[in-house]
Amino acid sequence: MATDNPTFQMEENSKANGARTVEIFENDQVDADRKLDSLPQKTQKQKSDMIYSVGDKPPWHITTMLGAQHYLMMVGATLSLPYIITPLLCIDDSDPVRATFISTILFVSGIVTFIQTTFGIRLPIVQGGTFSFLVPTIAIMTTNYPECKDLPLANMTALERELEWKTRIQEIQGAIIGSSFLQMIIGFTGLIGFMIRWITPLAIAPTVALVGLSLFAVAAEKAGEHWGISAFTMALTILFSQYLRDIALPIPSYNRDRGFHFKKAEIFKLFPVLMAILLAWFLCALLTVTDALPPKSSARTDIRLDIVYGSPWFYVPYPCQFGMPIVSTAGVLGMIAGVIASMIESIGDYYACARISGAPPPPIHAINRGIGVEGIGCLLAGLWGSGSGTTSYSENIGAIGVTKVASRRVIQMASFLIIGVSVLGKVCALFVTIPNPVIGAIFCIMFGMVAAVGLSVLQFVDLNSSRNIFILGFSIFFGLALPSWMKNNKGAVQTGSPTFDQILTVILQTSMLVSGLLGIFLDNTIPGTDEERGLVAWRNQMKSPDEGEDPQQEEENDLSIYDIPYITPWIRKVKWMSYIPVCPTYKGFKCRGKD
Repeated sequence: MATDNPTFQMEENSKANGARTVEIFENDQVDADRKLDSLPQKTQKQKSDMIYSVGDKPPWHITTMLGAQHYLMMVGATLSLPYIITPLLCIDDSDPVRATFISTILFVSGIVTFIQTTFGIRLPIVQGGTFSFLVPTIAIMTTNYPECKDLPLANMTALERELEWKTRIQEIQGAIIGSSFLQMIIGFTGLIGFMIRWITPLAIAPTVALVGLSLFAVAAEKAGEHWGISAFTMALTILFSQYLRDIALPIPSYNRDRGFHFKKAEIFKLFPVLMAILLAWFLCALLTVTDALPPKSSARTDIRLDIVYGSPWFYVPYPCQFGMPIVSTAGVLGMIAGVIASMIESIGDYYACARISGAPPPPIHAINRGIGVEGIGCLLAGLWGSGSGTTSYSENIGAIGVTKVASRRVIQMASFLIIGVSVLGKVCALFVTIPNPVIGAIFCIMFGMVAAVGLSVLQFVDLNSSRNIFILGFSIFFGLALPSWMKNNKGAVQTGSPTFDQILTVILQTSMLVSGLLGIFLDNTIPGTDEERGLVAWRNQMKSPDEGEDPQQEEENDLSIYDIPYITPWIRKVKWMSYIPVCPTYKGFKCRGKD
């Protein structure tokens, strides 16, 4: 359940947990049968509905096309982040550095995706920027710096403005880097297996839900710049993703057996957000050319063309490109809230991806590596200055169920494509010209989906229980009330220690941390049965549909997809390696879902 990536593939994610898998191509079953005839017998048994399983290697041209599709599916959510982060840094709308942030976040996402699929969890999971880090980022900026509207930006020189935004991004970088070490420690030491025992559905629901709910002001501000364009964009998104999602359109195709022919593809289900953005963007371009929009309207597409002209054709992001990170205790502790939320999302994604890919549930050593590698990804994001950490993207997991292709090689190809596009400066700059009302409309949809994904975890909980209703309601309401009061009453915390005051202020302004800690404390201290708390259903959801049929065979064959490449045979020969949490022979902490 990746909040960092909240799009309309969420339906496919839920289907990965037991419902039917939607077919995208009319003749997929015929192609799948032909492909399965050539697969080893044990692979057919385990993944009978997959055209390509996790360990398969499709032909290079198929791999490239499917990799490009995964790139298109993740780019929408990833590009949203710089639109929120750069205004917080007081970067002018016409500053070409905005394109640099887009290039940087894509570049880091590509690198981390390759590391994750090759050495981390080793499931076909795309990594990208996450919304979980936005809430603490906003808290840090509003606590430690004056709002941009309160600064005399118009009277500041270009050098002064550059110094202002670089100082801000350096503190965000330091906070992400500091918190990333906690994530690496939790993952690589195996602590995540122990911590999961305390992270229950009633802790997850308010934490993830407030990632979306607390960002409503950002969405409303951008959408409100032109409600007509915003409403048009939202209407298109709803039309494509909900009303037309099962409508298949004929597209030209070719193979050796049938030559050129047409296949029916459910395009609306695959790219609803992308299509809505492109059509709304095109409408804004027409209104701009015909001068139907006022000269200074934010819906015009020509107000940021200077960014495209001023951007280089090629730009390779590099570490500390904005200066040395500034590490503060308050910033790091505040950003830990984003790390915790990101880990919770990612663990859910690991199980969902395994289910939809026809793989067994990931063993604890693979989860440890996955969380640890995401910590490495946050470290790289902090060093490069992307403005956000990285996490697993659920929309790309949904694509696996649609296309029936779970090959990790496809995701590795997608990582190369992401890196390739990220160094094209003009292409990245072009995305900056998308009008604010279009972006605001997508924010309204995406942030709403994030909140809904968090609340969807309540399906495991007994909502007829007054105990559960109290925990949920109080956690969410107080998680909104206290941070809101803190923002309106700056300097309210007076302990006598300026450093401690700053730490408490940042923490208490981070809504998802407040609500998450309340949920964890209340659900684990107020008496309640496992059935009432949703733990029994939660455990069952984490199990494989075929679990218990032949555990020994499952361990010997299926779990090999989680082995570390090249060195696993040597690891199995060394007895003491079984005590290392990231090794395939590790049998340490058991997660709650596997007890």
